[in-house]
Amino acid sequence: MLYFLYKNNSYKIRTAVLCLIMSVLTFVLFNINAITAYAASYDDLAMQAEARKQLPIQSNEIENWPVGPEISAESAILMDAETGVILYAKNIHEKVYPASITKILTCLLAINNGNLDDMVTFSHEAVFSVPPDGSTMGMDEGESITLEECLYGILVASANEVANAVAEYAGGTIDNFIDMMNDYAKEIGCEDSHFANTNGLFDENHYTSAYDLATIARKFFQNEMLCKIGNTARYHFEPSAGQPDDFYEKNKHKLITGEIPYDGIIGGKTGYTGESRQTLVTCAEQNGMKLICVVFKEESPAQFTDTVELFDYGFQNFQVLNISENEEKFNIDNVNFFKADNDIFGSSKPILSIDTDSYVIVPNMADFSDLDSTINYDVAEENHVAQISYSYNDTFVGSTYVNLAEIADPADTFNSDTQTVTDISVERDNETEPTKENIIFINVKKVLIGILIFAIVVICIFVLRAFINNNNSSMHRKNRLKRRKRRRERLRSSFDDFDF
Repeated sequence: MLYFLYKNNSYKIRTAVLCLIMSVLTFVLFNINAITAYAASYDDLAMQAEARKQLPIQSNEIENWPVGPEISAESAILMDAETGVILYAKNIHEKVYPASITKILTCLLAINNGNLDDMVTFSHEAVFSVPPDGSTMGMDEGESITLEECLYGILVASANEVANAVAEYAGGTIDNFIDMMNDYAKEIGCEDSHFANTNGLFDENHYTSAYDLATIARKFFQNEMLCKIGNTARYHFEPSAGQPDDFYEKNKHKLITGEIPYDGIIGGKTGYTGESRQTLVTCAEQNGMKLICVVFKEESPAQFTDTVELFDYGFQNFQVLNISENEEKFNIDNVNFFKADNDIFGSSKPILSIDTDSYVIVPNMADFSDLDSTINYDVAEENHVAQISYSYNDTFVGSTYVNLAEIADPADTFNSDTQTVTDISVERDNETEPTKENIIFINVKKVLIGILIFAIVVICIFVLRAFINNNNSSMHRKNRLKRRKRRRERLRSSFDDFDF
């Protein structure tokens, strides 16, 4: 066809045909190069992912610890959300680029320093500091939505401009909010992190670690509202006085949307930049365990499939053991001395007791008796006398507090619900590990019963002794009478020999 047009038409048409042919050839050649480059890049990324599978897994080096899966993540962690026990560790302190999972810290600080009904207005900087290829949900300068809608925009749509606007709302300026992010991270024990923006866009000075991100996630998933928002598959933004558009945003987290089904998902956040590759944080709950999984530097969809594999590893190979139900070495609940409360006739409780809600997480093949424990008296928290920490083959598996009971003020026993803590001094020897004989309690009811039994025994002894003494006296009188009677009979027999 092109040949026919070229042979049978004017010079201009021939020129146009030649230009069209050149354009087609250029397009084909360019796309061939692009496809070839993409294929080479894909092959290179696949090789890198395969090489990352060979990286050492530190948790596999623990004696008698379940062997964890080989995954393609650069670094990964599986942590219990309540205790901080680490079940799986792969380069957990390596500094990496977090991408958009930075936003769980942004949302956590926003909800801790704001009100969900407050209106958040979008400034010029919040909107236009996001690069054209950055993730947004199309908010314009001057528009406003509630903080609650902002949180949905950040966690569901991963909107970078919304993260900036929330930072200005909570911190006054974006820079002030970034300072808040770094201060809070240090406060909760993050040592491998430094944040340079609110949304995770690439910056060489914006980095964290799997351990630090899991530590932040523990705080995030303790907030019920953040769990609800972070587990939303699709959200409807309706028109309002602050913004005129009606639209939906869909979550890209496939474990939340159900594209990859998994039981017990509580929430999570995705992340991606060219430098960080795929990053993911997810929380799930099964079998009485609430686990957080963080993976860094993956290739899609491995961030999801590896997360599922790590969750299966945790839920299938570990068990929860309640400390107060299994502890014997520091058992104080069965000691029948030194108990106190308002009711002296049986409802009293120990002055000291082990927290009944604390537990350890251990491999399925381990028993509580296999654990080593240490006690620390240097505890600053109110009502906590000491902390007992447990380890399995030198690996931390949980801890509990020895609590000081709250004792009501006697003057307020019948007219106040307020309870105060009695000031009790406890002498401690830090150089020797205390045993259950070191802790003494009083149960008033049993003391009274003991006194009563003792009194009854004493009375019985006195009665028995009086009876014995009385019986002895009676025998003595009878014997005296018998002796007198015999003397009289002898005298009478002596006088019978005389005739008067």
